[in-house]
Amino acid sequence: MDLEKPPAGPPATPSAQPPARAPEGCLVVAVRLPVRIVVLVLVVPVRMVWDALVVVGRFLRDAVLRPLGRALLWLGNALFVLPLIGLWRYIVVPVVKALGRLVEMLLVVPVVWAYRHVLTPLGHGVAWLARGIGTGLAWVYARVLTPVGHAVGRLFKGIGAVLAAVGVGAYTAVAWLVRHLVVLPAGWVHRWILAPAGRAIAWCAQGVWRLLTLLATGTGLVLYWTARILVVLPALALRRWVLAPVGRFLAVVAREVGEALGHAWRIAGRISRAVGRFLGTLFRWIFVEPVRWVYRTVLTPVGHVVRDAVLRPAARAARSVGRTARQTLAAARETARQARADVRRMLFGESREPEAVHRREPSGAEARTLGRSTTALTKD
Repeated sequence: MDLEKPPAGPPATPSAQPPARAPEGCLVVAVRLPVRIVVLVLVVPVRMVWDALVVVGRFLRDAVLRPLGRALLWLGNALFVLPLIGLWRYIVVPVVKALGRLVEMLLVVPVVWAYRHVLTPLGHGVAWLARGIGTGLAWVYARVLTPVGHAVGRLFKGIGAVLAAVGVGAYTAVAWLVRHLVVLPAGWVHRWILAPAGRAIAWCAQGVWRLLTLLATGTGLVLYWTARILVVLPALALRRWVLAPVGRFLAVVAREVGEALGHAWRIAGRISRAVGRFLGTLFRWIFVEPVRWVYRTVLTPVGHVVRDAVLRPAARAARSVGRTARQTLAAARETARQARADVRRMLFGESREPEAVHRREPSGAEARTLGRSTTALTKD
C-alpha cells in the first residue's frame, strides 16, 4: 500500500537485507492510505512555499546580505578597527611607556635606593642588637633561672614526700569506711531489689511489644488486601484491557502519520522541483529566449553597423585631427624656437664654439655601434 515503489537495484545480499517487519493487521493498512493521502494534500503547499523561501533566501544571501556584510565589514574596519589600532599604536603605547618610565624614575629608583642604603644597614644593626639581647637572655637562663628552678623542684619533692607519709593511714581508714558503709549495701540492693524489678519490667515491655507487633501486622494485612482488591486489581484490568489497546492504536496512528509525513515531504519535494523546473523553462521561453533572440538578431547587427559606419570613422577622424594638431603644435614650437635664436643672435651676436676637451669616453663616431663589432679601444 506504499505510495512509492522501492528503487530498482541489484538484489541485496542476505547479510545486507533489512530486518523483516512484523506482520501488519488490516487496521494498519486501513489507516495508512487515507492518512498518507491527507498528509500529502496538506504537505505539498507547505513544501512548495518552503522551496520558494529557500530560493529567495539564497538569492538574498548571495545578492544582498553577503555584499552588505562585506561593505559593513569594510566600513567597520575603516571606522573602528584602524582608528583603534592607530590609537593603540601611536597614543596608548607611547603614553604607557612614558608613564612606566616616570613611575620607575619617581618610585622604583627611590625605593631601591632606600632599601639598599637605608633599610639594609638598619636591618643589619637591628639583627646584631637582637643577637646580643638573645645571648644575654641565654646566659641569664643558664646561670640564674636553671639553678633556681632546680632548687624549687627539690623543695616541692620534699614537701610531697612528707604529705604522702602522713596521708597513707588516713587513706586506709577512709577506704574501710567507704567499703562497709557504701559499697556492700549498694551491692545488696542491686542484687535483691533492682535486678528482679528490672527483669519484671523488661518481661512486661516485651509482651506489650509483641502485642503491638501482632496488631500492626494484622492491620497491615487487612489494608493490603483491601487496597489490592479495591485499587490494584481494577487498575491492572484498566491497563490491560483499556489503556494498552488504546496506546497501541495511538502508537500505530503516530507511526503511520510520521511515515506519511516523510513520504509526503519527499513526494512534495519532487513535485516542487518539477514545478520549479516548469516555471524556469517557462521564464526562459517567455523572457530569456526573446531577449537573447533580440540581442543576437537585432542589437548585434545594429551595433556592428554603428561600429563600422559611425564609431570607427569617427575614431579615425579623431586620430587624424589629433595627429594634425600635434604636427601643428610641433611646427609652431620649432618656429618659435628659431625666432628666439634669431633674436638672440641679433642682440648678442654669435656664440663662441666650446673648446674640445679630451675625454676618456669615446665620441659618438668612435663608439661601438650595432652594425660593427669593433670598439674605440680595439680600433686601429
